Formats: sequence, structure tokens, C-alpha cells
Amino acid sequence: MSTTWLPCGVYHETYAQDHAWWQTKFIRGKMVLLAVILFFVIPFFADSYGLSVCNQIGYTILGALGVQLLIGFCGQVTLGHAAFLAVGAYTSTLLILEFPWPAWMMQWGLAYPASIVIAAFVAGIWSVLFGLPSARVKGFYLILTTMAAQFITVDFIITQYISQIGGRGQAFSLPPGTIKVGPWVIDSDLKVYFMMLVLVIACVVAVVNLLRSRAGRAWVAIRDNDISAEVMGINVIKYKLLAFFVAGAIGGIAGAFWISNLAAISPEHFPWFWSLWLVGVILIGGVGSVHGAIFGSIFMVVIMEALQLAVMPLADTFPKLLMDFLFIKEAAFGLAICIFMIFEPNGLAYRWWQSKNYFNLWPFSY
Repeated sequence: MSTTWLPCGVYHETYAQDHAWWQTKFIRGKMVLLAVILFFVIPFFADSYGLSVCNQIGYTILGALGVQLLIGFCGQVTLGHAAFLAVGAYTSTLLILEFPWPAWMMQWGLAYPASIVIAAFVAGIWSVLFGLPSARVKGFYLILTTMAAQFITVDFIITQYISQIGGRGQAFSLPPGTIKVGPWVIDSDLKVYFMMLVLVIACVVAVVNLLRSRAGRAWVAIRDNDISAEVMGINVIKYKLLAFFVAGAIGGIAGAFWISNLAAISPEHFPWFWSLWLVGVILIGGVGSVHGAIFGSIFMVVIMEALQLAVMPLADTFPKLLMDFLFIKEAAFGLAICIFMIFEPNGLAYRWWQSKNYFNLWPFSY
């Protein structure tokens, strides 16, 4: 049977075929085209502003992936995920600026990659600490415990203590040449873009493969009905904490990546609103779908950038609009969530799935 087109029916004879990433030549062609666009078209045709928008999208995807795993796949509501991004960012920054790395690691540009791995682990462990209440509480009470992670981590520990290390005040300055991967110094939007692509692809592949594993099936069972999952022999507490660890680790990677886009890092880069923003991203993109984290991130970043471009020409006539843009952005964010909850509650990922089915099953697409 040809694998060029599979309109309907079951054509797979093995488990590997059924779970293959790209099951037809048409899908493989689409992925090759996507790779060409991401690695060749965008980098060499986009200007500095376009690359910065792409980097913002990648950062949002990395942050939203962890939230999607917790809320969409494990059913653990979180409103404090920005805390784990902050832990990753500050861990990576402190390791680069303060840790006495061997001279050969600094020379070969291995300090920053190593700091990303350590930041992911530290953020994962920190996330588990605030995930411990999930063993006893759920729903509204779990929301409060995850919010506590934000206030304890960012507003108290980082602001009052971590930020004071080295006598720098509130901000850690990242001198040029500090962020280095091998022989490449990450000192331009283009280099940050390529690093973002590598991290996003690696994290998406890791999450998708985890969801196809025993742990992923356990998370979905816990999300659907944790009592039934426990009756079936699933260690609910173990897999909940594993979900918090993985989500926190991805958040740590996001934070460690984001410092490459900043000249200085401070607690103001990780407000509580960013935690709420990431939840809104998966609500708009589609809860319970990796595509949802990607589509939601693209939608929210592009819409907000378009809104800012629309406001800027009016700044000369109405200067207060530019001064109050943060409040306009928050209002647009809330309006977007309301519109999607009313007219597209399943998110953009569901609309993408419907569009694919329409073409794949045509002329029987009903």
C-alpha cells in the first residue's frame, strides 16, 4: 500500500507505523518545507525586528509547553509558572557570572550550555517542591499553592536576596561575549534565533515522546479521572510530581534561553502576569495539545505586536495611548480569551485539526 496518501481506513501493520511521526510522503514534504522556511527563509529575509518577534514567540512556546503539560495533559492547574522561568534564568546567570568554571570550559564555550542543563534541573526540583500540595489538594486550592510559588520565589527570594549577590543591586548585567555556545558568541538576534529553534525543537520532541510513553498515558489518565487512575494501579502522586518536574525543567530552559536576549536580568522580567499570560496562551491555542502551545504563542505575540504597531502612529496625536499601552495590552489579552471561550472554546489547535480533516477526507469531509 502506498504511503503517499491515506484518505481513510487502517493501513498500519505495526505499532511503530501507527505512531510514526510522519506517516506519509505528503506529511514529510510539509515538514521539509517547514524546515526550509524556519532555517533558511526567515533568518535571511527577516530584519532585526522580525527576528526579535520570532525570538519572543519561541520564548513563549517554551514557557507555554510546561503549562500545557501540567494543565492540558495532567490536569494540574498552575498560575505561578513564571517563577520557574525566573529560577532557570537566575541559575544560568549566576553560574555564568559567579561560578569558577575551569578555564577550558570557558574557552570552549561550554559554560552556558552546561548552565542551561543545570538550570533545567534546579527549576524542575523547585517546581516539585511547590507541586507537593497536589498530593492532597486540587482545583482552586492548587491554584493558590502555585501562585504562592510566584510570590515566594520572585517577589521574596529573588528580589530580596538573589538579586543582591555581588552587590549589583536589582539587576545582573550580562556583558557582551558572556553568552557563548562553543566557538559562537550569541551576540545578535540572528544567533539567538537559531539557538531558539534548536531549543524549541528539542523541547517539543521531548514532550511529544513523553506523551507517547507510560508517563504520558498516566498523566492523561490522571487528568481524566485521578481516582480511576489510582484504581488501575497508577501511582498518582509520583506521576503528578513527575509532571511538575518536567514542566519546571522546560520553564528553566526557557528562562536560561531568555537571558541570551537581554543585556541585564531583573525580577521585573518575570511578573505574575506572565504566569497568567501563559495560561491564556494555551487556552487560545487549545488545551491538551502541543500544537495549542505553538499556535497560541504565535497568535498572542503577533496580535500584540500588531496592536503596538497600530498604536504607535497615533502616539503624536494621543501620547497617552503609548504611555498606557501596557493596560491596552492587558485589555486585549482579556478580550481575546473571552472571544475564544465563546466562539472557539477548543482553541486554534482544534480548528487546525478540523482543517486537516477537511482536506484529508474530501469529498467526504462531513
